[in-house]
Amino acid sequence: MKIFESMEISGSALTAHRLWMDAISSNLANINTTRTLAGGPYKRKVPVFAEMLDKSIGGYEDIGGVRVMELAEDKTPPRLSYQPEHPDANEEGYVAFPNVNLVREMTDMLVASRAYESNLAVADTAKNMWNGALDIMR
Repeated sequence: MKIFESMEISGSALTAHRLWMDAISSNLANINTTRTLAGGPYKRKVPVFAEMLDKSIGGYEDIGGVRVMELAEDKTPPRLSYQPEHPDANEEGYVAFPNVNLVREMTDMLVASRAYESNLAVADTAKNMWNGALDIMR
């Protein structure tokens, strides 16, 4: 076991949750974007998490942290709103708005920020533990 493994695991989780918060911010910033360079409305971004495994001599251990594999587009269809005067309205007068739900994004933001805070507390506890061990050795 590495001496600073708990710090590395917490650090990887902090990075992953920061990226999740970035995705949420992007989703909220584009909640009304009906036209993108790719065509059509903005599509909600969601992080795909994966555990990082530490390779040891005997195989893989269940330790190592977490990482974001990709920021995937949510496959949920866009919200349709009847606004015939909107410049992006189709022939029937419906506008395709992004598949971003404000309540869901705010809930995800709370979860991501609490997870970030928890991992920060783990890192702080590990630091205090190692400082205590160093004090004992002096």
